[in-house]
Amino acid sequence: MAKTLNAGVRLVGSTLAAASVLLGGCLSREASQGEQRAAGDASLRACAAWLDALDARVAQAGVADAGAARVPGYPYLRLDRFTASFAPEAARDARAFDAWRARARALDRNARAVEFSNLPAQALPEGVDAALRRSDDCAAKRAAQELAEVGARNRLLANAAVPDAYDPWLRVVGFYALSHVPFSAGVRRWQAETVAAFRATQAGAPPEAPLRRYAPAAENAGGRAAPGEILARAPRDALGVPRFAAADIDRLFAAFAPVFEIETGGDYDRPGALHWGDDATPQVDAARPTVYRRLAFTRYHGDVLPQLVYTIWFSERPGEDILAGKLDGLVWRVTLAPDGAPLLYDSMHPCGCFHMFLPTARVAVNPAPEPMIEWAFVPRPAPERVPGERMVLRIATRTHYLKGLSTETRSGSSPATPTPYAEEAGLRALPLPGGGTKSIYRPGDGIVSGSERPESQFFWPMGIPSAGAMRQWGRHATAFVGRRHFDDAFLIERRFKRVAWRP
Repeated sequence: MAKTLNAGVRLVGSTLAAASVLLGGCLSREASQGEQRAAGDASLRACAAWLDALDARVAQAGVADAGAARVPGYPYLRLDRFTASFAPEAARDARAFDAWRARARALDRNARAVEFSNLPAQALPEGVDAALRRSDDCAAKRAAQELAEVGARNRLLANAAVPDAYDPWLRVVGFYALSHVPFSAGVRRWQAETVAAFRATQAGAPPEAPLRRYAPAAENAGGRAAPGEILARAPRDALGVPRFAAADIDRLFAAFAPVFEIETGGDYDRPGALHWGDDATPQVDAARPTVYRRLAFTRYHGDVLPQLVYTIWFSERPGEDILAGKLDGLVWRVTLAPDGAPLLYDSMHPCGCFHMFLPTARVAVNPAPEPMIEWAFVPRPAPERVPGERMVLRIATRTHYLKGLSTETRSGSSPATPTPYAEEAGLRALPLPGGGTKSIYRPGDGIVSGSERPESQFFWPMGIPSAGAMRQWGRHATAFVGRRHFDDAFLIERRFKRVAWRP
């Protein structure tokens, strides 16, 4: 009996010892996991505080970039209209969501790089590169926690929108329902005058001032580009957005670069590079004629099409009328079909004014859904262009209106001043004479200070704040009557149906 009892005691003791070890191990692991969770929470709190502190510095210094829109509650994401348009696809497919988030993250990182560059040095003692690295790390940590579940992703996507460039309150106060009628009549007068100017130019009417021509510099000629091949070989993300190599981007811009043929009655008709001087408004150096470029994208019946955007700047629109003022320019955009040939062209001024379309024979205008609205003004179809030819844009003196469009061969063209390219994005961090950088666009509204026009005092009932002022990409409302944004992802799809081209 004693032996049996002693054996039982030893067995219980061994079992308790083993249980103690096991329980100790479990408690140790639970404590370790708890410590990890606490450390993770602390790290996320530190990230949130870091991003908040950065945004506070940027706001205090007045250097917030107004291009891409912030996403409330997600300070590591920003949106443009093109990216926002893919929210439905991102909600249905995990790979599409990852591509969507990557684009939104890239927009935020790009904006932060601009903002950090424009901060005073003392406001960012860690330096731009270090601040960007820490921001990237914080973005990755927060996204991993906040966007891990489908429900969380869908809540984000439900609020993924870019604010309208129109102010509805201005339209309410300005009795838009009534006041748009005389404005519509004014728009129709400008359209009729533009059609007449195009016809006169096409008929050989002499220019109002001596012509000066500006064409791509020799180093930007790009050789014999094959746009169709470039589009076909470009890899695409899960949203269908092509990713072009830098050399291919150069070739595309070279292949479709227009000749700017400008009636030149004074220095105000000479395009140049923007730079900072002593004035609060950026100045134009006509001794350095420059074409600013931007690669954009649009959506068209299931395809993502590249858009090549070329912009030239003038020092002013001279005169005493309400449209006159400092700075002016012309924006020319080429939308390419999947085979690499142009689908259509459109143009505006950097204020968003004077928007017109010049379609190829591959598309035709859809009827406007409402009477009187500015839907798709076509002064004339684009002339047929064959490989080896380039478009020639006739630009009026003083007003800088586009008044003619023709083609010419590169070999048989008249002499032109060579114009190098500059990236339009560089205007968001333009070097200052004394060091540092500054955006030409104001924080908040993206307006170029000093470019405001007297017309805004009369046109505000149409809902466009500071009508006539030059503004940043993503801020261009291009219709006084109706609503239209230059960067709307479905702008062309809604207005133009396919005729000759089939994808």
